[in-house]
Amino acid sequence: MIYSLNGKLLHIEEGFFVVECAGVGYLCKASATTLSCLPPKESEVFVYTTMTYNQETGTDLYGFYDRAEQDCFRMLTSISGIGPKAALAVLSEFTPDSFALAVASGDAKAITRAKGIGPKAAQRIILELRDKISNDSVSKGFSSAPAVSVGRIGGNAGEAIAAMVSLGYTNSEAAAVIGKLDQSLPVDEMIKAALKAIAMKR
Repeated sequence: MIYSLNGKLLHIEEGFFVVECAGVGYLCKASATTLSCLPPKESEVFVYTTMTYNQETGTDLYGFYDRAEQDCFRMLTSISGIGPKAALAVLSEFTPDSFALAVASGDAKAITRAKGIGPKAAQRIILELRDKISNDSVSKGFSSAPAVSVGRIGGNAGEAIAAMVSLGYTNSEAAAVIGKLDQSLPVDEMIKAALKAIAMKR
């Protein structure tokens, strides 16, 4: 099992990149997100990797810019019917944080933006991962535990959710409301809008 690679970035192309380590070039399939985070060609690069095997394509190596994306990939491919290609499609559309928010808020429509992910697959992803992502409030993120705390979601949404939790709402309840708001809103406006939306439901 190859855990990571540290070497010269030889080549970048749509869907993959090549890293040379000790004279050997390793082709790593990757998401658009990872490809966009790589340094220029000929630069030194460090990536995390996951190796898979199937009868049709044999052994494939996947590269990730950080452990959060690697762990997200592993979570996705643990779901029946979601293979590496589909997982990369999701990770090309979402960062781990934005994906966690979409799952925690039950936003299947957002997940279908990923190429090849239909409504049924999106619902299955939410069903399989929602509890893992929203229930572990002490988790430190994809990279340190199988479950991801919604409180670790970055940006204004993460701060708004954390504030809602401090007010007594559950992670999943807060994420479900915050996830439907304009993510560019200031934190205080997100909180006000979320509280108003919850009050209207009650």
